[in-house]
Amino acid sequence: MLKNIIRYPFNNLNSVRKLSALSQSQADHKGFVEITRDEALQHPDYFSVHNLFTVKDLFDARVHYGHKEGSLDERMLPYIYGSRLGHVVFDLDKTAEHLRQALNIAAHIAYRGGIILFFLRGSQNSHIVECTAKECNEYAHTRFWRGGIFTNSEKQFGAVTRLPDLCIFLNTLNNVLTQHTAIRDAAKMAIATIGIVDSNCNPNLITYPVPGNDDSPIAIEFYCKLFKNAIMRGKQKRLEHQ
Repeated sequence: MLKNIIRYPFNNLNSVRKLSALSQSQADHKGFVEITRDEALQHPDYFSVHNLFTVKDLFDARVHYGHKEGSLDERMLPYIYGSRLGHVVFDLDKTAEHLRQALNIAAHIAYRGGIILFFLRGSQNSHIVECTAKECNEYAHTRFWRGGIFTNSEKQFGAVTRLPDLCIFLNTLNNVLTQHTAIRDAAKMAIATIGIVDSNCNPNLITYPVPGNDDSPIAIEFYCKLFKNAIMRGKQKRLEHQ
C-alpha cells in the first residue's frame, strides 16, 4: 500500500512552492517538506521526465517528418512549423512540450499502480511495441480492435473486467482514412489517452496528443524507449514509498 506522504529535499522547494503555499511548520528538522500524494500529482516534474530527451533527439529520430501537404488535417495546424519539398514539418518545440506532459502522466499512472495499454496498428512496428509493453510489465494490442471491448466489456468477457487506466497510441489511425476505434471507446469510458498524432490525424479525442511522425521505425522505437523509461521511473518510486 502506497504511503500518503512523499518527502522532498529543500533544494526542490522552488518548484514545490508553485503547487501550494506550504507553511514553515511543515518542514521537519531533517530538512524535508512533506506533501500529499495529490499535491505530488501537480508537481511540475517529480519523475524528471524533462531530462529524458532533447529537441535534438527528436530531430535525430525523425519525429519532425509529417505527411504530404495535401493530407494535412486542419486540426493539426497549431503544431506545424512549415513545409519542405511538399511535406509537412512539425514544430519540435511544441512536440517536446506535449511529449513531456505525456511522459509525466504515464509515470504518475505507473506510480499509482494503474494499468497501461499500448496500441499500434501495422505489422511493421508491432514487435517493438509488444516488446516494450512486456519489458514494462504492461499490455499491448497491435491487431484489429473489435469495437465495444471498452464500452460493453461485461458482455464481451462474460464478467466484470477492470479497464486500463491509460491507453498509449503509438499511431491513431486504423488505416489511411479511419481513426482507431479504441480512441472513440476510451473517450466514451473516460479513459485517459496518449496519442502520437501525425499531420493527417485528428487530435481532438485524445487526452494528451503528441504531434509527430507515427510511421518510421526509428521514431516508434524512440517513443517506446521514452515511455518505457517514464513508466519504470514511476514504478521504481512506487516501490520506494511502499
